[in-house]
Amino acid sequence: MAERRLLEGLGVSAAEENAYRALLRHGPSTLSGLSAGTGSSVTAIRRMLPRMENLGLVTRVAGRPLRLFATPPNVAIDILVARRHDEITHSRAAAAALAAEVGDPSGHHPEEVLEVVTGREAVARRFLQLERNATEEFLVLVHPPYAVDITDEGVNRRRSMRRVQARAIYGPRAFDDPVMLEHTRRAIAEGEHARLGEVPIKMAIADGRTAILPLASEPDPNDALVVHPSALLDALVALFETLWRGAVPLRLAPAGTGDPIEAEPGPWPRSSDTEVLTLLATGLKDEAIARQLGLSARTVQRRVQTLCEHLGARTRFHAGFLAARHGLLTR
Repeated sequence: MAERRLLEGLGVSAAEENAYRALLRHGPSTLSGLSAGTGSSVTAIRRMLPRMENLGLVTRVAGRPLRLFATPPNVAIDILVARRHDEITHSRAAAAALAAEVGDPSGHHPEEVLEVVTGREAVARRFLQLERNATEEFLVLVHPPYAVDITDEGVNRRRSMRRVQARAIYGPRAFDDPVMLEHTRRAIAEGEHARLGEVPIKMAIADGRTAILPLASEPDPNDALVVHPSALLDALVALFETLWRGAVPLRLAPAGTGDPIEAEPGPWPRSSDTEVLTLLATGLKDEAIARQLGLSARTVQRRVQTLCEHLGARTRFHAGFLAARHGLLTR
């Protein structure tokens, strides 16, 4: 009874798979030894050897006579899968190019509405590609975890150079990462319109034509869904606009400006007050605010207490709410 083919879907022929499995079973072999183990002639083995090497299935052992050994299956399969993925990606690009040439009479291809991106690096590349190619407006719902490394200054500089009009809504957990406040401060200084509000899901939309969001309901930087023009994309744009109307403007002073938080009381609210109120409105605790602003927790606690007294707030969360309600976060 013939062995079941396992590698056919990865572009490996029956003879190549037979030779590879023989090497796995018997270990390194000469051409004649492999011929005896597979029933193929030495000439046939020699003829298929270059392609098997190109596929990453076998490696030559230095010395005479020529000996071959099999690449471990976990390594070989990864190589084959990566090759096939590249082939599929190339084929999809070719199909899109051909479709553009001939045109689309109906204008509707359901299978082209959704695109799945797998792997953290691939997700980051796709996000940056959408941001880079946007020519009108880039909309973002900000929520961790982040696929793009916001500490990479090289990436940040390139993003800054290509920035179009951007609107971003920062959710309650957006500033969990201590680096995020400075990143946001820089983005606002470069022209981003930022607001604080509810963010049910992280998402970015480029020019109202393409959206990227997590594949799973729990945000995961390793898998993403790209949505192309469709009723679903229209709904995502409408969701952003609804959340935008309900969010409150966020203003952060540029780095190195504003009154130090430890200074004596002066005209109220100062820029430092506004930043503390902003972070209170996001739901951050005193310790997290201290990390964001580079201060001691005790200093922040004293300032929060003073702000609560100014606003007549019962709790720190109430202070953030009142600040947003009275427009203090926009100063």
